[in-house]
Amino acid sequence: MKTTLELPDETFRQAKARAALRGIPMKQFVTEALEEKLRGDSSQGSPAPSPPWMRGFGALADLRDENRRLEGLIAEEFGKIEPEDEA
Repeated sequence: MKTTLELPDETFRQAKARAALRGIPMKQFVTEALEEKLRGDSSQGSPAPSPPWMRGFGALADLRDENRRLEGLIAEEFGKIEPEDEA
């Protein structure tokens, strides 16, 4: 089916450039983008499933508490004013 889309110039340029980098026609790029978006919306309001490369980051979730602790220590240390800097 043929259709006409009105896109902002910058969006079109970025899409055209990405399609060219991948070596695919704009038609295929737009079709894949729409299919990906529709797959994410198929569960009516649920977030789209994470891409495979994101799964590895979930393994670091147990470090959240440690990261918060370290950020607190860093903030505390940077909040101190050294005696020579007070003058």
